[in-house]
Amino acid sequence: MERSYLVDTNVIIDWLSGKFLTHQSIFLDNVMNQIPIVSIITKIELMGFNTNSSHEALLKSFLEDSIIINLSDPIVEECISTRKSSKIKLPDAIIAASALTFEYTLLTRNTSDFNSIKGLELLNPHGI
Repeated sequence: MERSYLVDTNVIIDWLSGKFLTHQSIFLDNVMNQIPIVSIITKIELMGFNTNSSHEALLKSFLEDSIIINLSDPIVEECISTRKSSKIKLPDAIIAASALTFEYTLLTRNTSDFNSIKGLELLNPHGI
């Protein structure tokens, strides 16, 4: 079975900004050329940037081509459980709960924010 990824905000920003080495970019291009999967938190974070109209259009286009995981009862329950067992900020807990609920590997630069969450698979594309 092919691995599915939930892409964190920082990875999207770095990818769109061209901040990866060639082999890292090839990996991410493959992930992004499938339908990217993101949390509703990532949509809020991306669209919450105060930026110029062309950059905003790029972000909107990326999100239109993505699967956005909205809050659901299973994600909320997983988030509550995660917050009880780990000291983690609510937005990160929602992202982690989304990945756990659907058994996705979380692509993030900030692995230290998620290390304490049992069962969550993490991959920092800057480290591959």
